[in-house]
Amino acid sequence: MAQKYAVPLSELVREHDLVPIHTSADFEKAMITSMAVGRPGLQFAGFYEYFDNSRMLVYGKQENTYLKKLPAEDRHRSVEELMKHDPCALIACHGVDILPEVVELAEKYDRNVFTSELDTSELMAQLISSLHLHLAPRQTIHAVLVDVYGEGLLITGDSGIGKSETALELIKRGHRLIADDAVEIRRISKDTLIGQSPPLIRHYMEFRGMGIVNVRYIFGVGAVKASQKIHLVVNLENWEEYKPYDRLGVKEEYTDIMGVQVPLITIPVRTGRNLAVILELAAMNHRQKKLGYNAAEDLERRHDYNIDNDLFED
Repeated sequence: MAQKYAVPLSELVREHDLVPIHTSADFEKAMITSMAVGRPGLQFAGFYEYFDNSRMLVYGKQENTYLKKLPAEDRHRSVEELMKHDPCALIACHGVDILPEVVELAEKYDRNVFTSELDTSELMAQLISSLHLHLAPRQTIHAVLVDVYGEGLLITGDSGIGKSETALELIKRGHRLIADDAVEIRRISKDTLIGQSPPLIRHYMEFRGMGIVNVRYIFGVGAVKASQKIHLVVNLENWEEYKPYDRLGVKEEYTDIMGVQVPLITIPVRTGRNLAVILELAAMNHRQKKLGYNAAEDLERRHDYNIDNDLFED
């Protein structure tokens, strides 16, 4: 069974500038575990089948107007029934007037109620995006993650192969470090992976024979980045003289990370190779492919055309 993650409700409140109307006694310990965000219109109307109280609930002018038009007794009953079902958080948007019944019953049942000035749809979109990041499935791997021309390169390879040294040269050339040694990868959608550094070692790099350095302090804040989408995996391996390395790149290779197929290239390492320049080229070439141009395929087409039209010289 997949591990289930949680994010503190208090963190989401700070992140989205929610204004508390009432917070429960266990507010600081309350955790959100559902990526989904709901609207309580059906619940205000009395329908609770399939109701999930682990979802944050967001309501706006429509729901508030509906409640206002109910007779006072029905309105009280409608709000009380929702509070009895223990929603993890109820948020009123658009800066709507909080009904006295909502405040009264939130205090009576000790529920978390907040307001936001944002449009209902806008807040829901922000919450869903935030929850998908906080609650995403994740794993930590031994690798280095750098941002090169906007492309997230995940550098893998055996320990001591030169991953950190290559990343350092890239940083000196103006690119940015996301994580060294350990990369925490989150799958925020079916085909999107986000990498970041574990908080304890963020901005730090290790170099054998010298020790630990803080990249942010040495190269400045422009040399680091908190997180990055992973676009390409670059595997470094020791050069093997008789291994048939791909020289054209016509055939695309992929590696599976948490069920996502990520493009993979393998770079053989030997003395004299400027790996930083090669990785810059790999990033630019990968971007070209995403824009629809593949140099290997273009060369192959030209080659076939010349053969078909007998254009090669004797």
